[in-house]
Amino acid sequence: MSDHTPQPDSQPRPVRRTDGVRVTAPEDASPERATVPDSVRAKAAALKPRRRFGGTEAQIRGALTFYKVCAWISGTFLLLLVAEMITRYGFGYDLIAGGTDKATGQSVALGWQDLGLENLAGGVNISTWILIIHGWFYVIYLLSCLRVWSLMRWPFAQLVVMALGGVVPFLSFIVERKIHRSTEAELVANPRAARRY
Repeated sequence: MSDHTPQPDSQPRPVRRTDGVRVTAPEDASPERATVPDSVRAKAAALKPRRRFGGTEAQIRGALTFYKVCAWISGTFLLLLVAEMITRYGFGYDLIAGGTDKATGQSVALGWQDLGLENLAGGVNISTWILIIHGWFYVIYLLSCLRVWSLMRWPFAQLVVMALGGVVPFLSFIVERKIHRSTEAELVANPRAARRY
């Protein structure tokens, strides 16, 4: 009695797909051995979610430049403010421009007024103006932070760190540098990023 074993066909057997299209598959075909064609991989890569910005690249770069200028001005005035606070509350002096010495009557172009003795009359109190300019410029700095933050669509914590740059000495210089680098890197990494609106 002969043993009847089926002989493998020279032609691959047809297999019905779930979408109803008939294809031929080899005998040893299995889902684990399936490969994805390169064209499908390229299409899948194109369908990955892209980084979405709140504006165009030109808008982001413009806001970044304005933020950089504001960060440097605000940081500089903050350092002047710290020096002014040390001289006023630590040593008891204010910087006066264009005052008159009470004892001699001579005009003083730039001098220190002793807050206890008030040795100078008139003039412009530079110490007070440093405080006023920093206060108003900090508002402009916050607006520049808000603009970059909203265009880049970062988390809220990023805005808080940027805002702290205007009130913590030297922090605005450090934060500005990091923000500039990360923004440039994101723009380069996402050249075709979609706008939010």
